[in-house]
Parts: sequence; C-alpha cells; structure tokens
Amino acid sequence: MSAAEEEVVVNKNKIHRKEKPWDTDDIDQWKVDPFAREDYQAAKPFLEESSFATLFPKYREKYLREVWSAVTQALDTHFLGCTLDLVSGSMSVRTTRKTFDPYIILKGRDLLKLLARGVPVTQAIKILDDSVACDIIKIGTLVRNKERFVKRRQRIIGPDGSTLKAIELLTQCYVLVQGNTVSVMGPYKSLKEVRRIVLDCMKNIHPIYRIKELMIRRELAKDPKLATESWDRFLPTFRKRHLKTSEKTAKKNDKIEAKNEARTAAGLPAAGPSKPAKKVYTPFPPSQLPRKVDLQLESGEYFLKPHEKEAREAERRKQKQSETTAKRRAERAEAFVAPAEEAAPTVEQKRNRKRSAAEAEMVTEGDADGGEKLKKKKKKKEKQRAEEDDGPKA
Repeated sequence: MSAAEEEVVVNKNKIHRKEKPWDTDDIDQWKVDPFAREDYQAAKPFLEESSFATLFPKYREKYLREVWSAVTQALDTHFLGCTLDLVSGSMSVRTTRKTFDPYIILKGRDLLKLLARGVPVTQAIKILDDSVACDIIKIGTLVRNKERFVKRRQRIIGPDGSTLKAIELLTQCYVLVQGNTVSVMGPYKSLKEVRRIVLDCMKNIHPIYRIKELMIRRELAKDPKLATESWDRFLPTFRKRHLKTSEKTAKKNDKIEAKNEARTAAGLPAAGPSKPAKKVYTPFPPSQLPRKVDLQLESGEYFLKPHEKEAREAERRKQKQSETTAKRRAERAEAFVAPAEEAAPTVEQKRNRKRSAAEAEMVTEGDADGGEKLKKKKKKKEKQRAEEDDGPKA
C-alpha cells in the first residue's frame, strides 16, 4: 500500500482539535469538589465585609434565644459572625477576616431566613452544606378567598400529615408549611418538584396527582432500557377532557334509559321527559303585573289611616300566632293519644279458626274420596249437635 492510501481522512471541522491525554473516561466531569480550608491556606481576607439581616416574628423570640448558642457555634465553623437583636427583632450574619469561602455568606443568610420561618435549628443548620439548598415559596397571594386558601394549604399537609410525608419521601426534601409560605430544603432538582406540587395545589390541582407521577418516574428510572426513551406514554394524564355536544347528549340519553329500566323493573311507569312542555309562541308581550299601590287600591287598604293600617296588621299577626299556637298544641297532644288496641279473640273464635285450618289442610292433602269422607263427617257432626240441642229442650 502506498503512503497516500495510509493517510486517514480527517473531517475539516475537527482539524484544530488536539488530543487530551489528561482527560480520560474515568474522570467524573460532574463531581463537585468540597471547598476546604486546607486548599486555601494562602487566601487573603476579603476587602469588604458582607452582611445580611433578617427580621423574625415576636413568637420566635423565646426559641431563638434558647438556640442562639448552637447557631453561633455552627457559623463559627465556617468563620462567620452573627448577631441577635431582640430590640429591633432582627438577626444578622457577616463575614470575618478568617472567612475564605465567598458563597458561605449566602448560606448563612438562608439559615437566618429558615430560622425566622419556623424551621428547627437542627434542620436549618444543614443548609450550610454544599449539597443542600433551600427555597421559600410564597403562597399567600395565590388565592384571594381566605377560606379557599386555608383548605388548599391543608391539602399540602393532608390527613395527619400523610401527603406532606409522601412528598418528603419521594423528593428527599424537608418541607414546612407555615403561614403564607412553604419552606423547602433539599437538592436543587427536588426543590423544583416541590415548588411545582405546591403551586399546582394552590391552583386547585390535588397533590396526589403529582405524587403518583413521581412514583411512576421513580420506578421507570430503575430500568436502564428506558434511559434514552421518552416516558410520556407511561405517565398518567389528569387533564379534564371536554366532551362534544353529541357525546353529552348520548351520555344523558344513556342515563335516562338506565333510569327507565330500573323503574320498569320496580313496576313503576317510565319517567316522562325532564324538559317542560314547550310554550306556544305569541308575538304579544305578557300583561304588566300590578304594582303594590294597585293591589292596595283594589283591596281598599290605600285609603286607610295609619292607625287603621297598624290595627289591621296587628290583627293579621295575632291571627297567624293563634293558628301557629293551635298547630303546635295539636302536635304536642298527639303524644298523649292512646293507640288503637285490638280486642283479644274469644274462645269460640279461636275454636272456629282451628276448625277451619284443619279442614283446609284436609282438603289440600286428601283426594276425591277424602273429600266425601269429610262431607260425611260434617253431616255426622251436625246431626250430633242437633241431637244435643234437642236433648236439653226435652
């Protein structure tokens, strides 16, 4: 083979690309190295001091006084200073001459915000880690009606906090619903999921729908075959489907048919059309209704004097009261009316009932011969009774 044939054809777009022997496949490009003090021994202090202050509500004052030593200790490990001002009701955090991490001051600011929003100190201190972020979602202005706002906020928590616990387990976040805000702590990706759930809940979309979607995504992520595929076909769609007019009519007719079948099975007549009978169209407008003055003129009340009107009104009121009193008195008297009692049957009536029952049984059980025997028996009994009746007379 010639030298010209051995030359490899190179793409024009990749002419200036060079080999990178230091960049191998075993290097993780997305790894975030910790910001340690040892790597920045020669770091000089910042030229300017940065500080942030946050107000806190009155009811948090007692708790903050108790835990402020723990907050100071946590911030000291990152070379930050802090101040609790009980007079103005504020907390502040600032950099010192030993501070080497330029971003840690923002983490300290988030710590104070979380403490002011009601997050316990043991949980709030975790925000100082690089892998943990926070988001404070404002929900107070999303719903105008106060009662509706309280109901939708309660949906985020759920019965006995079950919905909130499910959100925390699925997103690996800490969520606290407090007043007009929702405080969230966790990874950046999970913060977006929680914000979406909370905002959708305030727009009247129940959190259970988003929780179901997260559970399905969690299961799909375990399958490596689906890593490069779209998951839209697996995810449920909860959007309300608007029916066409023909579909609505068909649905309505099915309901009426089912109702008529049930009525026919129960032996009732079929239900008539739900729509009222169509009125006959007339081009003339309806006659004008009489005014209150017209009615008073017709009844003669218009010409009465004020004291006569008052007397008539008092009489009408008195009559209405007497009718109501009589009605209530009758209702109370119903409780004292004795129920109708049935008289106990006499000995003769009991005997006749037994005799008729026995005769009926014999008729049903016996055949034609049995019927003749019964007739003879009857005649014999009648004869005996007649003789008994004649005996005492003689």
